[in-house]
Amino acid sequence: MIQRVAKISLVAVLALSYTLVAIDNVTDYNSNYQFVRHVLMMDTTFPGNHGMWRAIDSPAIHTFFYATIIAWETATSLLLWWGVARLLRALRSPAQEFERAKTVAFAGLTLSMLLWLVAFMTVGGEWFMMWQSSTWNGATAAGREFTVVGIVFLILQQREREA
Repeated sequence: MIQRVAKISLVAVLALSYTLVAIDNVTDYNSNYQFVRHVLMMDTTFPGNHGMWRAIDSPAIHTFFYATIIAWETATSLLLWWGVARLLRALRSPAQEFERAKTVAFAGLTLSMLLWLVAFMTVGGEWFMMWQSSTWNGATAAGREFTVVGIVFLILQQREREA
């Protein structure tokens, strides 16, 4: 039983984290909007780099990117909370039923890993060369978040045994 409680707790903490991130991005909109804006403008990448043709100066596109990230975080949060609810309902159920209850949590964890891998590490980090910026570089944080979520994914992936 303790392994199941541990799995549920880890998913719940990630759900809480995503909830807080989404709330912060809405209530303190400008802070992370500036991050997205500077990454897309590539205004703090290495001088003279040959990738500047990729830079986007349009505030409308900056807003679209940021709104997409907030929506992604919100969807992740909702899936994770739904996953927690399903896991809690199956807590004392047979192993096979608890296994089936994991599906929504896996969807939320996958959406989370894709956020960090696609939006931050691939699009921001490589396409917009965020790694070149000493000011607007979220590559380390993205790697850390991807790793933490990946570890929770692997822990949840462990097969349930009958008591």
